[in-house]
Amino acid sequence: MASKQVTKRLLHELRSYEKDPSDALLHLGPINDEELTHWTAVLRGVEGTAYQNTYPNKPPTITFVTPICHPNVHFKTGEICLDLLKSSWSPVYSVRQTLEAVQQLLTSAEPDSPLNIDAAQLLRQGDQLGYEALVRFYTKTLRWNGE
Repeated sequence: MASKQVTKRLLHELRSYEKDPSDALLHLGPINDEELTHWTAVLRGVEGTAYQNTYPNKPPTITFVTPICHPNVHFKTGEICLDLLKSSWSPVYSVRQTLEAVQQLLTSAEPDSPLNIDAAQLLRQGDQLGYEALVRFYTKTLRWNGE
């Protein structure tokens, strides 16, 4: 829990940003109402640099915010190991197609290129029941509640 001084300062900064948004930011604010000390920011790519307008020439950055127990998803960072988001990317893919590919990955794991070694090991050993029990446990414990 943040101290009164920290809370007051962060609320002041948030209100200040809301009154006078920065051209450098597309979004700035706390991740939710309960976590005032954890913010997300989306920076605008600077014109004339390699960071400007990289999509669709480069894939979008997609990560899970809710921890996912899956061989191809890093449990702590939410990073996704999917060829489409790396070496197989093409500008012909839409955001919708990309998100559908991520959803498909959830139903057909690739345990030979894991980011979650424990989940992958269960599948490599043929322990489908153990893997599904682990997924159900984390899904029930850490699921997103729509907030």
